[in-house]
Amino acid sequence: MNENEILAMYEDAGALLNGHFILSSGRHSARYLQSALVLMNIDNATALAGELIGKVDADKIDMVVSPAIGGLVIGQEVARLLRKPFIFTERKEGEMQMRRGFSIPEGTKLLVVEDVITTGGSVRECMEVVRQFGGEPVKVLAVVDRAPDAEGRFDVPFATAISLDVETYAADACPMCAEGLLPPVKPGSRGAA
Repeated sequence: MNENEILAMYEDAGALLNGHFILSSGRHSARYLQSALVLMNIDNATALAGELIGKVDADKIDMVVSPAIGGLVIGQEVARLLRKPFIFTERKEGEMQMRRGFSIPEGTKLLVVEDVITTGGSVRECMEVVRQFGGEPVKVLAVVDRAPDAEGRFDVPFATAISLDVETYAADACPMCAEGLLPPVKPGSRGAA
């Protein structure tokens, strides 16, 4: 698949939204990618996971991990295609944690999978939890990189199926907020605006 075909998946699913959005990072944007609408179609999930697993050496991965909620579906599908165990981290009272009885044997090499990345904050938090449990994150994969020119987000290699340069703004420097015409909405997984 090429980037145009992947972008068409988002458009066909009504998942490429225009408006005034608050991203998981707290930054504001006029565009939002709602991957859940794309990934609810199992054929799309399998096709996108297939794109991602082509960017990793399966023999160097022991387990797949994703930060909840956005990375759950694509992470599970990547793990299924790689035939590797899948676990996830999740927030409790605002802090990323490992719960639900998951464990990571010391020295386990983990592939971190996310749906959309802008600042990479959730992925970094997930990686920190993995390290606290004795695991070793070895690579990050994401379906969409919303800030392809950003540098230094991760201390491991990173690959994506599609890169979209979507302009984002600090909340106190958002031109849409300054105009006051369209109130911001938070469609992501960290609560309503």
